[in-house]
Amino acid sequence: MSNPLIEFSNALTAAVETGAAYIVLVDARKRFPASGIAFAEDLVLTADHVVTREDNIRVGLADGSTLEAVLAGRDPGSDLALLRLNKKALIPAQTSDTAQVGQLVIALGRPSKAGIQASWGIVTAMGGPVRTHRGGLLDEYIQTETTNYPGFSGGALINAEGKVLGINTSGLTHGSLLTIPVSVAWHIADSLAKHGSVRRGYLGVRTQPVELPDAVRKSLQREQASGLLVLWLEENGPAQRGGLFVGDTIVAVGGQPVSDPDDLFAALHSDTVGKPIAVEVLRGGKPETVTVTVGERK
Repeated sequence: MSNPLIEFSNALTAAVETGAAYIVLVDARKRFPASGIAFAEDLVLTADHVVTREDNIRVGLADGSTLEAVLAGRDPGSDLALLRLNKKALIPAQTSDTAQVGQLVIALGRPSKAGIQASWGIVTAMGGPVRTHRGGLLDEYIQTETTNYPGFSGGALINAEGKVLGINTSGLTHGSLLTIPVSVAWHIADSLAKHGSVRRGYLGVRTQPVELPDAVRKSLQREQASGLLVLWLEENGPAQRGGLFVGDTIVAVGGQPVSDPDDLFAALHSDTVGKPIAVEVLRGGKPETVTVTVGERK
């Protein structure tokens, strides 16, 4: 006669064993080590706030060996950093982007040489975009009821198959664990591997959200209650060169409706930098479109 509890326990153990192969120890700060995820054969994705030194970085592998690493790139806004090992020795993580509220998940970390540590729970919420206290904007995030043990930042959230759903960090909130989904984290890691940083666009404007009159809403032919009134333009900045004026109300960028500063921030992602983009404005109450070449935020 089968025992469902034993089967459930064995399934959790198998998931942890699978996921543990991708989790490494990251020794890059004065205090206790943290964790990281194998992004490529020689690249480790971890939390930026656990990398407080850029030399003498050491990475502990699942087999107990230790390798030297250097900082390949970092993005403080999303609290992500990428480390490059001195040789190819990792098994890149298998990933999944199908997290759902209520799903059983396991948080994994390798904060000491004693081995893998795990905490299980469920996904309690998913959302985004959300602005972080590190000056970034996350398009998506996952919240769980897993326990945030010391050194779990940089570790993985996995599903019941052992596939990585995202990277865990306590550096984006005030101590609580938040998971950056693989759809976001892996895109940022790609940029860090190629450029060493994440390129973010800007227009060179200061704005204020304003409510749109009913007549103006009808002219837009879509449901949009507010836009961004331009209060200031950077001298010879992207917006000014593109033909925007103080007093214009920005209502869309690149075809995406813009109702608040977070919408504008999200619309000016790395792929827009250096490229012309359509900016829809209200000028004198009438819709107009200007083309602005997006600058790069320094």
